[in-house]
Amino acid sequence: MRINKYLAASGVASRRECDKLVSEGKVAVNGKTATLGLEVGVDDEVTVNGNRVVLKKNEYYLLNKPKGYICSVSDEKGRKTVMDLMPQGVGRIYPVGRLDYDSEGLIILTTDGELAQKLTHPSHEVPKTYLVKIESILTEADLNPIRSGVEIDGYVTKKCKAHIVETNKAYTKIHITITEGKNREIRKMFAAIGKEVTLLKRIKIGEITLKGLDRGAYRKLSQQEIAYLNSL
Repeated sequence: MRINKYLAASGVASRRECDKLVSEGKVAVNGKTATLGLEVGVDDEVTVNGNRVVLKKNEYYLLNKPKGYICSVSDEKGRKTVMDLMPQGVGRIYPVGRLDYDSEGLIILTTDGELAQKLTHPSHEVPKTYLVKIESILTEADLNPIRSGVEIDGYVTKKCKAHIVETNKAYTKIHITITEGKNREIRKMFAAIGKEVTLLKRIKIGEITLKGLDRGAYRKLSQQEIAYLNSL
């Protein structure tokens, strides 16, 4: 493991900040001043300014985010964040991706930066499924433009899966699975066909679901779930 990754995983600072510490000669491995790009192992003794640094085990949580919380570790406007729902002392843990303030559902929080990158970068095309509610009647044919891709903000969305799961004279509920994650993308996709989303809830990332998890509750991911997410 490279020295900057080792330090970041130990909670010292971000990788960029850790590179700076190494460049300034503040980091040592087995008593010798470390260099940028140095590979270290779990048995090596790493110090920063003479203080021993211990590699921490990554943590992985699944949260059922309610409306009224933002996916951030802090907010300059003083709004509640997903961190307010997590246990105290959880450490340098970050939400993976985003669910906007008015949306709810499944969010993963972890200290594992590599997994976070894998789950959010568009090139990996990790499927994410949402429950959408529209306060009007829609037919399967109405969803064809969304399935094929609609133009929003100067680009055309990727093809996706969408089907109606419930409908009556008052509303329609839809499951939609996308592999992108642009800001307010699903709301804008339905706006492009003249429909307003009144409920948006993420219910799956890949095959990971919210089953058994109440709104506002969290749990740790199992080793099997972690392995599955890394395989995506």
